Amino acid sequence: MYIIGGTVKTMAGEEIQDGCIRIADGKIAEIGKRDETAFHPAPDERVIKIRNGLIMPGMIEAHCHMGITEEKKGAEGDDCNETVEPVTPWLRAVDAVNTMDAAFDDAVRAGITSAMIGPGSSNVVGGQFAFLKTRGRRVDDLVVKAPAAMKVAFGENPKVNYSGQGKSPSTRMAIAGILREELTKAVFYADRKKKATDSGEAFETDFRMECWLPVLRREIPLKAHVHRVDDIFTAIRIAKEFGLKMTLDHCSEGHMIAEELAEEGYPAIVGPDLASRNKIEVQNMAFKTVGVLNQAGVLTAITTDHPVSLIQSLPLCAGLAVKSGLDLEEGYKAITIHPARICGVADRVGSLEVGKDADIAIFTGNPMEVFTRTLYTIIDGQVVYEAQKSGAEN
Repeated sequence: MYIIGGTVKTMAGEEIQDGCIRIADGKIAEIGKRDETAFHPAPDERVIKIRNGLIMPGMIEAHCHMGITEEKKGAEGDDCNETVEPVTPWLRAVDAVNTMDAAFDDAVRAGITSAMIGPGSSNVVGGQFAFLKTRGRRVDDLVVKAPAAMKVAFGENPKVNYSGQGKSPSTRMAIAGILREELTKAVFYADRKKKATDSGEAFETDFRMECWLPVLRREIPLKAHVHRVDDIFTAIRIAKEFGLKMTLDHCSEGHMIAEELAEEGYPAIVGPDLASRNKIEVQNMAFKTVGVLNQAGVLTAITTDHPVSLIQSLPLCAGLAVKSGLDLEEGYKAITIHPARICGVADRVGSLEVGKDADIAIFTGNPMEVFTRTLYTIIDGQVVYEAQKSGAEN
């Protein structure tokens, strides 16, 4: 398949006018200016011609609960939180995602081609996130990376859930203490397993501990639900104690401590700012947070936290962040290459480069503007959405 014409925004440092992209076997095989690129389609090969549209990488949602908290299903479709014990690291998002949730179709229509999906924040340790493509029936076929992160949560949500049950944690101290205890057990387990493996001794695998090994090896990060300044610093304190990678998800008061966060070096996934301030810990959330953190040098992405804000509002959230001070180019990056890097999948998605997955979104203009329409959404080289009256010709 070929895509020719339009403006190609690669998110790899290049913007190509009147471009040409060749797709083969689900990957980007060639990209450049049309008059400088070999254009030899086979007789039955599809060619998408774009007059004035914008061609860019498919957008990425860096933190959401799509398919786990299903729309229009109520309690029967809510599998987001296992609220009976505060530590559940062995739970896997892939076992709960319903790909038939209407949100997947909304994502595709918006030009969102992949998403980080996982458990909610009612538990101190919620379980394992998965990075998935947004079109397909069988979740196993959508996996880009699983596990992709381990969810942990600080602040109000675990407190409210478990104090209401009359058990710990009911304070922020207990949340931190429970997480430290679990991580300490995981470290001891990893040490015992290594010693047994090195000596050739028999070792009984513990399913509930095995899931921590990728975290301890820094293969995947802690995905820390943090809104308030104190919770952000507690998460950092614990991550540093155990030498772990971590992302700061929500980071609602991050703009108050931007310089400190830049020094610490942990990336931030900011949002959902297109939502009500319905909890004490989100009283200071604002669209300016992304720009302030970005300008300070923090690697930042934007999240809708679907269904808190609807998945299709992702580009509009980026636009509102730009309106509040985020640089326009960084607005594009916050929904493409930055979340790809933060989620550990930049080798496959987030930019248009030879060898990467052919996940492409084509718009009538800047997707951060409210009147912009999606013309095509392409995932793994397959057209999965095509506007009926697109202004493009095939």
